[in-house]
Parts: sequence; C-alpha cells; structure tokens
Amino acid sequence: MHRHRTMRTALAAGLFLATFLASPATSQQVQYYDLPKGDHPHDVAPAPDGTVWYTGQHAGVLGQLDPKTGEIKRVPLGDGSAPHGVIVGPGGAAWATDSGLNAIVRVDPKTHEVKRWPLPKDRPGANLNTPAFDAKGRIWFTGQKGIYGRLEPESGKMKVWDAPRGYGPYGIAATPDGDIWFVSLAGSYLAKPDLETGKVVPIDPPTKDSGTRRVWSDSKGRQWVSEWNAGTLSVYDPLKKTWQTWPLPGEDPSAYAVFVDDKDDV
Repeated sequence: MHRHRTMRTALAAGLFLATFLASPATSQQVQYYDLPKGDHPHDVAPAPDGTVWYTGQHAGVLGQLDPKTGEIKRVPLGDGSAPHGVIVGPGGAAWATDSGLNAIVRVDPKTHEVKRWPLPKDRPGANLNTPAFDAKGRIWFTGQKGIYGRLEPESGKMKVWDAPRGYGPYGIAATPDGDIWFVSLAGSYLAKPDLETGKVVPIDPPTKDSGTRRVWSDSKGRQWVSEWNAGTLSVYDPLKKTWQTWPLPGEDPSAYAVFVDDKDDV
C-alpha cells in the first residue's frame, strides 16, 4: 500500500510546474505555475523555444506553458485521450504516447495541429508509456501490456514487438549516438533493441525484481536506471558490462524517474 500511496502523492504533486533560475551568485529562485485543475500532469518536456509541454493525462490534453508569461495553451487530443509520456522531436513538435487513444500523437508547436498514428488493430489497449527518437528520426515507444515499437513518421510505417517476459515495458531513452534503451517495470530488466530488427536481450540489474521504471543515458552512453521496488538508482556501462547501485535515502523509498543533464549530473 505504501508504494501505491507514494505514487499517487507524486502524481498529485504534479499540479504545478517549477522553473529553477540560477543567478550569477549561488542562490536560486524557484517559480511555480498553477495548471488547470483536473489536467493531472504526468510528464513534462522543455522545448527549444523556451516553452514547456506537459501531458494532461486526465483531461486528454497536451499543455504548453510559456514560463515568461505564465500563459498555458491546452491542446485537446481527442475523445478518450489519456497521454502519458511527452518529448520534443525534430522541428520542436511535441510527441506523446497516448494510452487512451492507443496511438502516437504529434502536436505542431505553432498551429497546434494534432496528428495521430494508431497502433495496429491486433495491438489494442497497449497501455502506451514513453517515447524516444533514434538517430534516423524514428520514434520508439513502450507499452506496459508487454510491447515496444517503432514508428517512421514520414511513411507512417509502424512495427510492434512482443517484449521479453511479457507485461511491463515502461521508460525509454536515446543515447547521444541515437541508440535506444528501455526498461521493464514488471519484468525488471534493461534492454537495447536492434534499431533495424527490433531484437532485444534482457539485461538483469544486480537486484532481483528491482522494478526498473525509467532510464536515461549520460554523455558516455551509460544507462541510469531508477528502480521502483528496490528504492535504488543504478547505472549500467555497456562497454564494461558492469552495474553500480546506490540506495536512496529515507524509509522504504521508491525511485520513480531519473534524468541526466548536459553536465552528466544525475
């Protein structure tokens, strides 16, 4: 029960976005932006133009915040929409994995035109999670029902594969070289799909059933993984094929997400 309460608390706390502004000195300023009630923001992504996109999971919208003015523009994605992950792709467009529509969605940053790529009819209710772009501009995605896939936006061609160990694919990320890695929450593994064949071989972390939830690459291509069940943060070095793990502080912690900045700070 504790872990479920923690997750609900974390999501409820997402009713605002915060921007951290570093001054020339060492002090920092924190600014909060109230979002429309009921949006239930899940993921966020900064865009090159300075705006920030978020998924309004309960309202079926993508929101675009201008931190300079505080203005929020909400883009309805369609009846039944429930977007989960969002990233900013080529040209500054926002791309979302929409579990309600069972589709990949693109929103134009200026016109807010919405384009959808539904999953094949034999892949209903995939519970889409998060997306990432590879080096060739193809968008990869995960679905907790036990799938991962790849979409070629220009042609519309989509391939979907069954994930190892079934249910669980969750976080996904690209390396600086454009390779793709994803993790499975229920399956507790890290995997790197072949960009052409889609083939993957699970890589197990040191802790059994650790609940690998999200993943992010550093500049060297090492994969940083947040482990929900174990309450730990791990890093996998593909060259050395080694793991290193750190426990989170506090009583019964649950590691949800991880991000590595441009200075390789985690």
